[in-house]
Amino acid sequence: MNTETIKEQLMIGTWAWGTGANGSSVIFGSKQDPAVLRQSYETAVANGFLRWDTAAVYGMGTCETLLGELTGERKDIFLSTKFMPDKKYKSGALVQSFEDSMQRLKRESADLFWIHVPHHLAENLKEAVPLMKDGRIRSLGLSNVSLSHIKHAQVLLAKEGLSLGAVQNHFSLLRNDQQPIIDYCNSRGITYYAYMVLEQGALSGHYDAEHHFPTFSMRNFAFPKSKFRKIGGLLKRMQKLAGKYQIDPSQIPILWVIGKGAVPIVGITKPSHAEKLAAAMQITLTAEELEMLAREAAATGLRQQGIWEPQ
Repeated sequence: MNTETIKEQLMIGTWAWGTGANGSSVIFGSKQDPAVLRQSYETAVANGFLRWDTAAVYGMGTCETLLGELTGERKDIFLSTKFMPDKKYKSGALVQSFEDSMQRLKRESADLFWIHVPHHLAENLKEAVPLMKDGRIRSLGLSNVSLSHIKHAQVLLAKEGLSLGAVQNHFSLLRNDQQPIIDYCNSRGITYYAYMVLEQGALSGHYDAEHHFPTFSMRNFAFPKSKFRKIGGLLKRMQKLAGKYQIDPSQIPILWVIGKGAVPIVGITKPSHAEKLAAAMQITLTAEELEMLAREAAATGLRQQGIWEPQ
């Protein structure tokens, strides 16, 4: 896969952009400056990153609104957003969420629209079918799903003459249990997107046991100081490998995910994040380096899982 192809597929994530409930302050422990986010967006686009991922629940719509304002009338920006089903099925909720998201994003159609978790999968897929057939959903994806969920969805969609476009699951050096799903998707033309490849910054190389996450943030609860002590060896390996390729250590876990056959979704909040990402796209890790990183990660004994993940 060449650099330009990677840039076309690599997705820029915006979870840390939103405000209020489920926004940047609550999840990440820091408030973002809209002016800096605009600069980040412009720098990323200038470097060829045209695929952007968001969700209705990121900042409860505020993230979609900001992204819609930034993308404006540009037709070359690929937008991906999500519907979060309730545990109790509510008829029409998917369609309403889609319409609300399109209004905030200032779009008539979604390049990629996700069912965020597989609650009442059959019912929600049935609601998505008319939107797919009339072209308002150009590609449908499933997030936080098992292989059985994927196969079930394929059967249901095939009955309508439709196909599943993408899967988005948690996959990183510290959540390395997705290879069977990645291989299945890649063999069937389903794009596999990996989220939390940096574990919300824990694998960025910019934090450690002495300099860890803000105390009052969800990511600190998910990755406290005790876990940073366990990944010290992995962080050192990443730093050494980054030195070899003269890139930032934060890019090593991203390149590892690409090397495993997945398309990473990488969050950015500063222009420098986009610049570092662009520099790393020139690098391909060797099979030996991929395996070395996996061994070092396995030695930590950690398996990260979000509280929202059903499995």
